[in-house]
Amino acid sequence: MRQFITIAFVIISVSLSAQKTILIKCGKLLDTKTGIVSEKQNVLIKGNQIVSISSSSVAADSIIDLSNYFVMPGLIDCHTHVVLQGDITSEDYDVQVLKESIPYRAIRGTKSVERALLNGFTTIRDLGTEGAGFTDVDLKKAVNKGVINGPRMWVSTLAINTTGHYPIKTSDYAWELKLPKGLQEITGADEARRAVRQQIEQGADWIKIYADRGYYRLSDGSFRSIPNFTTEEISAIGDETIKSRKKLAAHAMTRDGIIAAINAGASTIEHGSGMDEECMKLMADKGIFWCPTLFVNEYVAEGRAKLGSPINLYFQQSIQATFKKAIKMGVRLAYGTDIGGYDWGLPQAKDFTYFVDWGLTNVQAIQTATTTAAELLGMQGKIGEIKAGAFADIVALKKDPTKDITALQQVDWVMKDGKVFKN
Repeated sequence: MRQFITIAFVIISVSLSAQKTILIKCGKLLDTKTGIVSEKQNVLIKGNQIVSISSSSVAADSIIDLSNYFVMPGLIDCHTHVVLQGDITSEDYDVQVLKESIPYRAIRGTKSVERALLNGFTTIRDLGTEGAGFTDVDLKKAVNKGVINGPRMWVSTLAINTTGHYPIKTSDYAWELKLPKGLQEITGADEARRAVRQQIEQGADWIKIYADRGYYRLSDGSFRSIPNFTTEEISAIGDETIKSRKKLAAHAMTRDGIIAAINAGASTIEHGSGMDEECMKLMADKGIFWCPTLFVNEYVAEGRAKLGSPINLYFQQSIQATFKKAIKMGVRLAYGTDIGGYDWGLPQAKDFTYFVDWGLTNVQAIQTATTTAAELLGMQGKIGEIKAGAFADIVALKKDPTKDITALQQVDWVMKDGKVFKN
């Protein structure tokens, strides 16, 4: 046994020493932690990790010359749906769930994850397959094994809701049909715990819930909704998630869902378009991350209003003021797009423009998709930064996004794990 261990150690040591080194010559390099942009820096990579950053050149097996580019860490999108392709209307959603097979949606998903990577997002958190089972787990495996190209993935498999409170509505179809659902429905605390356990067993990294529904605007301009869970149900979900050393993400639009989700242990609030000051204070005090998903609301608002649901237009009218107030009160902002809720052919970096137009500096906006997003995922120092010991997830642009945030909509060069995917 000792001889076997010694031989194995020698093999591993030789393998590590044989890893090729790459030296990247950077024209400009962004330190996302400090916001400082340095010129003429050299990044040394060995295998899939960054070894050092210095102003002096060092020996390497190969050199990549990015001396005419702005270089920064790969971006992180904390809210995607890789097996959705846009759903302005309920019909758009129903067609995907009812008329497209899960294998077909998985094939389309391979294109989505590749597109995310080429957009410069080297890491994503995917929040629900919306009727496509555990396809996200398979896509993650395929990326990790090198079968397809894509970003690092954290997945949530099937989101959880209560019985009868999420599409597809049986009453819209012949009642004798047994229609699939876009998520897992539960009734009662025991079913809630079972759902969490089942999803973790299937490979969920995060647990996601839909905390509220039936959004409406009051005469004073504030928003309310109907909570989806009883206190016992949502508490059981939160407790089981935390005991399993996982984290809880909550789709929640108003105080009725947001406060219940936070009290149950949610780490992130998704959308939150109708939050009020009490929500903001609670989120700031507890360090809860907010993924506001701004562009998708604009994308769906007009089409849904034409079909008789104006709530997204109402959110659109008030979200700028809500955003500014939340930032002023110290709510932690993490970049999340909800892409898949809108077409994958549209810009994944569009939300940065809202952030800057509504008060963040360009560097602060970039930090929401780098250092802050890395913290949300518990990956500080490994992603979202170019530093020794971090994964070699690096992007380069011809334009400087610290001066023009729209530059992030055209990433010119992408490396993930020390391998170049876009050149």
